[in-house]
Amino acid sequence: MSCRHCISRLVLTAACLSVLPACSYVEGLELGAWRDGFGRQAATEAPPPAAATPDPAVPRSAPLLTRHYEGVAPDTEVLGTVQAVFARHENTFVQIAREYNLGYNELRQANPGVDVWLPGEGTPVYLPTMTIVPDAPRDGIVLNLPSMRLLYFAAEDASEAQEDATLSITSHPIGIGREGWATPTGVAEVTGKARDPVWYPPASVRAEHAELGDPLPSVVSAGPENPLGAFAMGLSMPGYLIHGTNMPAGVGMRVSHGCIRLYPEDIEALFERVPSGTPVRIIDEPVLAGWRDGELFLEVHEPLAEDDRDLTELAEQTIAAAFERAGAEAVPVDPELIARLVSERRGIPFPVLSPEPDIEAYLASVRVVENTIPLAVAGTTASNELVRREIDGEPIEAP
Repeated sequence: MSCRHCISRLVLTAACLSVLPACSYVEGLELGAWRDGFGRQAATEAPPPAAATPDPAVPRSAPLLTRHYEGVAPDTEVLGTVQAVFARHENTFVQIAREYNLGYNELRQANPGVDVWLPGEGTPVYLPTMTIVPDAPRDGIVLNLPSMRLLYFAAEDASEAQEDATLSITSHPIGIGREGWATPTGVAEVTGKARDPVWYPPASVRAEHAELGDPLPSVVSAGPENPLGAFAMGLSMPGYLIHGTNMPAGVGMRVSHGCIRLYPEDIEALFERVPSGTPVRIIDEPVLAGWRDGELFLEVHEPLAEDDRDLTELAEQTIAAAFERAGAEAVPVDPELIARLVSERRGIPFPVLSPEPDIEAYLASVRVVENTIPLAVAGTTASNELVRREIDGEPIEAP
């Protein structure tokens, strides 16, 4: 029997709360108990940065919009393009990530060797704003855990000049469940939506915080102290939510008790677009391959700590599947290139069919965009403290 059969809509027993896998109950949704909180992920060692960089003398372009794509052909496999921004002295990765629709970890992994606290005046920071669409049904929401990214597919009506319907695709970075509280893979659907949700921390989360010397109340009302943020969407996976957050620096990290969290501005936009009943697919694909204009791109992410698959073998299988999907005869791909992309795991799609691939030249030629980060960013101190604890391996406590 599930929890929703043993509790009323507004009252949960401690026994039921203690066994649920993720967020606490949210008032206004039709599901049972929910829970959420903050955790941490130990930082991994990264290789040194590439020597070649974009030319600082090139004219700066306006940043491309990467949150929402319209008029996308249904068979499109690659979205966006890689960009680079030259940091100012006061910029941090937390600020850069949020400004350019990225999560903290994906920005860090794309820029190995760059100081996340003080990149330095004039340092080029690569923006991994090019995304390979996972090989999954393009219907509703697809969440890829290793890339920590959400894609929402919605069909558009065909116009008079267009025979086939196109897609709109929304793309957002996400925070996911930390090790030991992993976000599950599987297929679900959105079952309810709530504005200004009320958080009922389950017994297990309250016990965890009590041990840390940070006791939680039994009920957290809507407002700035609520870790669910201002919007929440329930899933048919009992105990899990897609929701906002009052600690945006946690987006792009493994910091929750299993729920999926978004930047406040992203969850608000997604909340308006996504109807109840929307399918949700949660997948675990650290290696992605996709075609654009006859070129095959390979994108490799840091796998989840629990993942013991051989990434090189997985990359070879993913490339083979891409050739099969395109109905093309497979051609050899440089094994040294695959080995390097697997080793570096930068999360940036790289072309792999060139007979003499040059990763440094490819990166040095990316689109250089204006630094649009405001000189004064609200909440910087709290955000930096959260990231410092994550990097240093200290407990990250819920508000």
